[in-house]
Amino acid sequence: MPELVTPTTRLHASWLDAQEEWGPDAHMDGAGLGSDDDVESSEGFAAWVEKLHRQSDRTAPVEQGRVHATYWWIAEGDTYLGAIDLRHHLNAFLLDAGGHIGYGIRPSARRRGLAGWALGEVLYEARLLGLDRVLLTCDPDNTASVRTIEANGGVLEDLRETLIGPKLRYWIELVPGR
Repeated sequence: MPELVTPTTRLHASWLDAQEEWGPDAHMDGAGLGSDDDVESSEGFAAWVEKLHRQSDRTAPVEQGRVHATYWWIAEGDTYLGAIDLRHHLNAFLLDAGGHIGYGIRPSARRRGLAGWALGEVLYEARLLGLDRVLLTCDPDNTASVRTIEANGGVLEDLRETLIGPKLRYWIELVPGR
């Protein structure tokens, strides 16, 4: 049974296996991984996990260009299946191209409904954070993500050219109490 867990060093080996599945230069949506993060060594991985935890602390400053965000990993026992994050507010880049929520499922765990399940869980967390609607974006050719977003109430606002290429932009209204 999958669950959302806070990032943990316990899943280091499985996380590295997932990264290998994606490929060395692939962007792992929802993971919060920066190009300068050392995830190979145990010490570097632990520092990165701690950085993800700090990013959710609204009393602590975040790196330039970042916003406060909460990260969860989708795990089944000791197996890392993917990640999802909730950005607490939008800066100009996120409003244009990134959105409030990003997620990614490792290739070997896809087609199990994990993204939709995780998105539903995080929409609840967004309500607890006080958001009344959230923005999600995806590439126009990512039909699996389009289905996931629409199944969770996403309404297409537009397709626009952004700094990172064309993006479909969906808003999900958050109904209080659900």
